[in-house]
Amino acid sequence: MARKTTYRKTTSRKSNSGRSFLGRVFQRLSLLFFAVLFIALIYHYRKGLAYYLGFKTEKTLDEDAVDKHLSDVRNIRVLENHKGKVIGIDVSEFQGKVDWDEVEVLDEKYPVQFVFIRATAGNDRVDRQFKRNWEGAKEEKIMRGAYHYYRPNENSLEQAALFIKTVKLEKGDLPPVLDIEKLPKNQSLDSLKVGLKRWLTKVEKHYQVRPIIYSGERYYSDFLKEEFSEYLFWIANYNFYREKIEDDWLFWQFTEKASLPGIEHRVDVNIYNGDLQQLQFITVE
Repeated sequence: MARKTTYRKTTSRKSNSGRSFLGRVFQRLSLLFFAVLFIALIYHYRKGLAYYLGFKTEKTLDEDAVDKHLSDVRNIRVLENHKGKVIGIDVSEFQGKVDWDEVEVLDEKYPVQFVFIRATAGNDRVDRQFKRNWEGAKEEKIMRGAYHYYRPNENSLEQAALFIKTVKLEKGDLPPVLDIEKLPKNQSLDSLKVGLKRWLTKVEKHYQVRPIIYSGERYYSDFLKEEFSEYLFWIANYNFYREKIEDDWLFWQFTEKASLPGIEHRVDVNIYNGDLQQLQFITVE
């Protein structure tokens, strides 16, 4: 019995030692993996980081400035990935009074060639800056389009009527846009989809051009992609890992935190999935 006991204790020490050795090896391999991953990320975003680190370091950065410049890292990467595509913005009263004669180039390199302007929201709200933005974009010869922010719990035909009353599309303007982002509180999903289709049908009949639908990527995938497949989509996705537009997206809103001359507040930036000639092809005739 004594010999058996001694044998078992010895085996236990060897087993524990083996596990400890394997643990150390695994730990070192994990550290090596994360070090390689970190270096790869630095290399991947090297141009954006160079832009960020080029900021005057003698100045004290507040939290908002740090957030902005970190987002620039991804924004620059995305723009570089879409050379040849058309870059544009979208604005509403939340951007304040835009100086349209200064809205020309993003990051001193990418010309702003189109803008979507919020016209209406729900069945009773006209954007306070719509008229000014609508006329300003035209004066500066920036291709323009108007969008309606849809409120799921309000009458869809009344919302369509308000948009039609507010927006007078001209030759060369972009198709009207239906912006749907929220789920209904007092109705079913089926009822929501009926309302959306009523809005789209009424607006298309009036302008004689099929509207575009704007939404977030998750909302699009979960609720719209299948039943509204005959429509073209403008998709919002700001995730850091997302760097390229999907083939079935007409427009991609890839950031809401860009800075642009002529606009005091941060602004959304969008990529059109084609060149300027293709963009002109979908405008109102």
